[in-house]
Amino acid sequence: MQFTAAQIAQLLQGTVEGDANATVNKLSKIEEGGEGSLSFLANPAYTQFVYGTTASVVIIGKDFPLSAPVKTTLVRVADAQGAFAKVLAMYNQIKLDKKGVSPQAAIAENATLGKDCYVGALAFIGENVKLGNNVKIYPQCYVGDNVTIGDNTTLFAGVKIYSDCVIGKQCIIHSGTVIGSDGFRFATGPDGGAKIPQIGNVVIEDDVEIGANCAIDRATLGSTILRKGVKFDNLIHIAHNVEVGENTYYAAGGVVAGSTKIGKNCMFSGQVGIIGHLKIADGTIIAAQSGISKNTKAGEAYMGSPAWEASKYRKSYIHFRNLDKIVERIEKLEKP
Repeated sequence: MQFTAAQIAQLLQGTVEGDANATVNKLSKIEEGGEGSLSFLANPAYTQFVYGTTASVVIIGKDFPLSAPVKTTLVRVADAQGAFAKVLAMYNQIKLDKKGVSPQAAIAENATLGKDCYVGALAFIGENVKLGNNVKIYPQCYVGDNVTIGDNTTLFAGVKIYSDCVIGKQCIIHSGTVIGSDGFRFATGPDGGAKIPQIGNVVIEDDVEIGANCAIDRATLGSTILRKGVKFDNLIHIAHNVEVGENTYYAAGGVVAGSTKIGKNCMFSGQVGIIGHLKIADGTIIAAQSGISKNTKAGEAYMGSPAWEASKYRKSYIHFRNLDKIVERIEKLEKP
């Protein structure tokens, strides 16, 4: 990928200050920029670096003030950070624009592949699988029988999709994630636990992103569901028959037990645990390392383990920190 400053300015609806023919073929931070690299300056705290950077082109706000001449070529835009994000997205699209089927991939004869699909080496595509257009299956992925995957979805290397699962359009699933593994259900008795067969599936709607090394269990009956726009970080476990509402965000290390229903637009910080059969209301916010053991109220924030309303938790914690002083005062009062 190689662009001139003039081409970048045209793409970003900006103006060039300096050499319009300066070329770039890589991206860098402004403090690490080198010849042929494109960087950006949006945070005033990094202004010092623009005067000495060796990056060939720097994207900068149209009104960003500079107090001395610069050696680099500037592209002035309305929003430097937003413009650079646009460049990053374009760069990523070009880098990940793979097509074609590797001769080392194993694809069932009755599997259906849409236009411009990519299937990497040692990937396995099972019976009756249906892939939409522009689906990308990276090396060493497993796609089980009867799976459907929508247009423009990407499975990075090593993703495993068990049989009968449904993945929507524009989804991204990162390496090591398993979709459709068995739910954790056993009928206990005097002779030990008997496994309860898990015959449901997982349904993932459009525009969902799932981080690396997550596990989304299939339902006992019916479906475990991730609704449209859900975003998961790495290392998240979703148990059988859970439903996660639209546009909910979940940071790393989270666990949701079976049959819990999570509403829309929730935000969970890292290492949040939720017990089974709860109803998490729309807009719930949960602080890091909290344990949720009861239903929540819409739009409320929670923290602690077991978690309760964040406002009450903070007030109580102030008293907890002063507990030794309070005890000393009580002991003095109780002395004869």
